[in-house]
Amino acid sequence: MIIKLENSNEIVANQIYSVFQNSYKVEAQLIDVAKFPPLSRSANNIANSKTEFYGFSDNYTLAAVIEIEIDKKQLDIHSLTVDPKYFRQGIADKLINYVLKTFDISIAIVETATVNKPAINLYEKHGFLEFKRWTPSHGIEKLAMLVELVA
Repeated sequence: MIIKLENSNEIVANQIYSVFQNSYKVEAQLIDVAKFPPLSRSANNIANSKTEFYGFSDNYTLAAVIEIEIDKKQLDIHSLTVDPKYFRQGIADKLINYVLKTFDISIAIVETATVNKPAINLYEKHGFLEFKRWTPSHGIEKLAMLVELVA
């Protein structure tokens, strides 16, 4: 079941933080970096974030989180994390489908590391195409992908 998460609630923020930490530790290993910026994000930062968080729960346990921001008709996916205990169960697909179909948007954008092939393949499956590459100050080469949605 997918629900909107009240990230301003300290308990919920800590649950989101836990999923982020578990998932991003695996991603940091996958892309072979020692210092992965998402791992330094605190539960307090999540609690104070103005973005929206949606979670997939399994037996009352938060299994995955998608963090989004909508401006006019553009949806930005800030993060999509699945707890490793729930990998390969189609949960990320469900969250992407949910945000693409639930909101009145015409375009969706996401960024990921260029070496994160599982994430790239996942987004391509949903029609996302690469439109930009760059290397931010932290040194991890990134790419941006977008999908245009037909009304």
